[in-house]
Amino acid sequence: MSGTFVGMPAFPEAAHRAVGDRTLRGNLRHATHTIRAKRARAVAELSDWAALREAGRQIKDHALRHLERCLVQLEDAVTAAGGVVHWAADAEEANRIVTGLVKATGESEVVKVKSMATQEIGLNEALEAAGIRAYETDLAELIVQLGQDRPSHILVPAIHRNRGEIRDIFRSEMGAWGRPAPEGLTDQPAELAEASRLHLREKFLRAKVGISGANFMVAETGTLVVVESEGNGRMCLTLPETLISVVGIEKIVPTWQDLEVFLQTLPRSSTAERMNPYTSMWTGTTDGDGPDTFHLVLLDNGRTDTLADPVGRQALRCIRCSACLNVCPVYERAGGHAYGSVYPGPIGAILTPQLRGVQSPIDASLPYASSLCGACYEVCPVAIDIPEVLVHLRERVVQGGPVTRNGAKVILKPAKGHAAERAAMRAARWVLGHPGALRTGQRLASRARRYRPRTLPGPGRAWTASRDLPALPAEPFRDWWQRTHGENHRPAGTEGNAT
Repeated sequence: MSGTFVGMPAFPEAAHRAVGDRTLRGNLRHATHTIRAKRARAVAELSDWAALREAGRQIKDHALRHLERCLVQLEDAVTAAGGVVHWAADAEEANRIVTGLVKATGESEVVKVKSMATQEIGLNEALEAAGIRAYETDLAELIVQLGQDRPSHILVPAIHRNRGEIRDIFRSEMGAWGRPAPEGLTDQPAELAEASRLHLREKFLRAKVGISGANFMVAETGTLVVVESEGNGRMCLTLPETLISVVGIEKIVPTWQDLEVFLQTLPRSSTAERMNPYTSMWTGTTDGDGPDTFHLVLLDNGRTDTLADPVGRQALRCIRCSACLNVCPVYERAGGHAYGSVYPGPIGAILTPQLRGVQSPIDASLPYASSLCGACYEVCPVAIDIPEVLVHLRERVVQGGPVTRNGAKVILKPAKGHAAERAAMRAARWVLGHPGALRTGQRLASRARRYRPRTLPGPGRAWTASRDLPALPAEPFRDWWQRTHGENHRPAGTEGNAT
């Protein structure tokens, strides 16, 4: 998988820097609290939310179990409708395909509607290297692009910026990318939106090639679906002569009827709306309506490897609503950049290490970027048990073991820096398997409780640096139970009672 932020340290170090940025924390706190409160009200309107959530889970699981059949059915339907389907095993192949398609048109500019898949593979950088300039048209993506920044949220990539910062970016950078910002631009939302509208309008009217992602692909009909709130998607999908869509293979749903579930759960979980302002659907090409040429690039890039993991594969259910980010106490304080990936927050902590592997320091640290509070699972509209996958991936980091990489079974070595943890777990396993040793250890610990240190030595110091070491009881539980409920002790009035 491409898309690692160059020079990113492991999550703990990046997060340590982020929590010291008071402006960043203020921006994140305000935005996430606002979004989560609105989402809660929108979800509460539906009496059958739990049933919709379960239906979404089952639909996605069914599609993943039958992924090969669904993808072949999709290819046949898209081809029959006048489209061309390309298969990309990894980021390099996807970038090569898209770059070649754009070059074949003779154009040197493209407009894009927000697509996390293209960010994942580093498509903009690949196009730039080929002399092709890509213009982001989603407002938040535009802010990130103009500011030479990185996205920090799935739904609101510029969530870490406040209005004053956005105004300054527009004033200083818009002119270098096209129409400059109006004179005297303030930080009022209406003025910022108008400045971006004027800037982008000339891009839409001039562009001959559009690049998109998709929220869903319908195997039954070959239909692609994009949901968005600004109308830029509609412009990118209809005005260009050539449309290229880069979509992860997990975005597929078997039937048209399946969309009914997700078009209810996605907007409420993401933007807290009853339905998206713009829901665009297209099936191949139609004479005199929309692009003349349509290409669909189906992206694997680690997804089939993830599918091979019975526990981790549930991450592929994700519909990119970002609800898990908005309730996560870790994300709220650390921000999205600390995750070193285009997929931040809880979902990024389980998806990125599976797509990229856990060999690098940043990827090995991501499964630990969580308090395991479970809030992410509670709000997920497709019931991804993120805490379960986090624990599963932590085990992979510490213990290593068999995984699937590039379609082949390999044995991972344990990550460096976890030798003490492995030794402690082996010792605990031995002690718990020998009751006599456990009982002796408990009694010794209770009798020596007055000498309990406030912090642990060595590697344990990192744990007690942010936690209190629990106090030891006066006697072990087993001894207390034997003393109060043992064979020689029977509460008054229970003589003769059967047990």
